[in-house]
Amino acid sequence: MILLDTHVLIWYVNSPDKLSEKSSKKINLEIKNKNDILISSITVWEIYMLVKKGRLKLSLDVDTWIEKVEKLSFLQFVPVNNKIAAKSVILPGSFHKDPADRIIVSTALQNGATLITSDRRILKYSPLQSLW
Repeated sequence: MILLDTHVLIWYVNSPDKLSEKSSKKINLEIKNKNDILISSITVWEIYMLVKKGRLKLSLDVDTWIEKVEKLSFLQFVPVNNKIAAKSVILPGSFHKDPADRIIVSTALQNGATLITSDRRILKYSPLQSLW
């Protein structure tokens, strides 16, 4: 099972050439095998924030873009439940303070998923299985 980091979801949908070959192969293999690909609901919050701050421009307005992504049958959005929220605060070891990253990592850990990310800080976090 895999979970996509926010930027990986954006790249997969808008600019798949930005994905590493390894990540692209893993995503496509999961789709081919009809396995759900997880997305933390915090990713929706993060995308809206990036658009609002002008740090992300989408080809569609953000509401329409999210609606189209939600219709992709192989994606499963995972809500931020109490266990994920609590785990994000008490992650083992040393992890940076970005709340969205903490929730995404906690979601992956809670679901036993490998996180697909290019974020070097996350890739170095040893309690987590990650791939780029």
